[in-house]
Amino acid sequence: MKRTISTEDAPAAVGAYSQATTDGSTLYTAGQIPLTPDGELLDEKSVAEQTAQALDNVVAILESEGLDASAVLKTTVFLADIDDFAEMNETYKSYFDAEPPARSAVEAGALPKGVDVEIEAVATMEP
Repeated sequence: MKRTISTEDAPAAVGAYSQATTDGSTLYTAGQIPLTPDGELLDEKSVAEQTAQALDNVVAILESEGLDASAVLKTTVFLADIDDFAEMNETYKSYFDAEPPARSAVEAGALPKGVDVEIEAVATMEP
């Protein structure tokens, strides 16, 4: 049975989507951009700082379900410019110590609100 997930520790969904959904065994986050939970858009910050905020949002959603970054099976990273991959990756790898998840990274034509990074995740809810 599908269940939607919402936490005040990540930016509220502002459209026809949920922060995340689950079927009880797998959790799927919506794409997270560098938007703080209180609504500050970090679009003028570095790609590293934008990556950190996007991943902080993913982690907040996971934590609302009693999970942490080790539960992430797969991420997709959308970059406004693929040339920012190395800078994104330096920050990204600090969130996933041992056994990082599978990942795709793609250059997108444009990202919401003009940001440089958007990240979505799929995580297991099983121990």
